Amino acid sequence: MQVEQLHSPGGATVEGPLLITPTIFSDDRGWFFETWNQRIFNDAVGESVVFTQDNHSRSTQGVLRGLHYQLAPEPQAKLVRASTGAIFDVAVDLRQSSPTFGQWVGAELNAENKAQLWVPEGFAHGFLTVSKSAEVQYKARGFWNKACERAILWSDSDLAIAWPLERLEGAGLSLSGKDAVAPGLQAATTTGDVFS
Repeated sequence: MQVEQLHSPGGATVEGPLLITPTIFSDDRGWFFETWNQRIFNDAVGESVVFTQDNHSRSTQGVLRGLHYQLAPEPQAKLVRASTGAIFDVAVDLRQSSPTFGQWVGAELNAENKAQLWVPEGFAHGFLTVSKSAEVQYKARGFWNKACERAILWSDSDLAIAWPLERLEGAGLSLSGKDAVAPGLQAATTTGDVFS
């Protein structure tokens, strides 16, 4: 297993999110890899993580989900992977005390690289489906709680996320109604809807 610290487009190391790429064992019969190993994962992230739910979604090309997060008392951390297809996965630092507050990291997760993105509490998460379709599975620490749920606008100019829209091959961008009208980072900061 390879664990990689991610950097913002400006080159800053964003502490927290990790790109985890498993070791794949393959031969003429097929392949095998561990999608989850408690001991190895805890060593990689430097803490004992107990996941409380698993989620599975399917999206067609052009679907953008996010940027989602949950505030206290039920913040969520996620370990995300694409079991079929390909997504561009993003984590945005929403910790006001962090030197990288408002910066983002991104990585392609797909069925071939089998990579996973660890998105700890304090980050917003979102992804763009760049293949014809994709199935995304993620483990969550913290239960979904509608009262704690928040979103940041995917296209907020303060974040300037470089979504690979050119990879949509003519497919239109598809957002939920909630995601289309989410506030920007400045508005969320003003209302106290970020982390300390």
